[in-house]
Amino acid sequence: MPPYVDATEQLVVEVFVRDIACSRAFYEEFGFEVREDRGTFVVLAWEGHQLFLDERHDLPPPPPVPQTNIRIMVPDVEEYWARAQASGARVFATIGDRDYGLRDFTILDPDGVGLRFSSPLEQHSE
Repeated sequence: MPPYVDATEQLVVEVFVRDIACSRAFYEEFGFEVREDRGTFVVLAWEGHQLFLDERHDLPPPPPVPQTNIRIMVPDVEEYWARAQASGARVFATIGDRDYGLRDFTILDPDGVGLRFSSPLEQHSE
């Protein structure tokens, strides 16, 4: 049976944010493309996969650790680590080789959502 929607639309994360302009700028800085901007609702994309930002002014302060983590696979994680360092992004987990076969790091968006940029390790043993 053929899929009833494109795979890039099957599962979409919607992130509630306090300041849509600040969040949009943050995500754009790290390579997300703006597909649609409705003022308080922005549709972002990463290689065709969507991420929604929805402005909500009544959100509580972000927790000290992220409640959500979004993994983004990139061809060169070192490039994104340099970008994170240059931007002054809040680092939750520094770059490193992980036992699950990825080299990655996690930064926090303005509302405390974790963005984990990852690249596969060349050699990974189970």
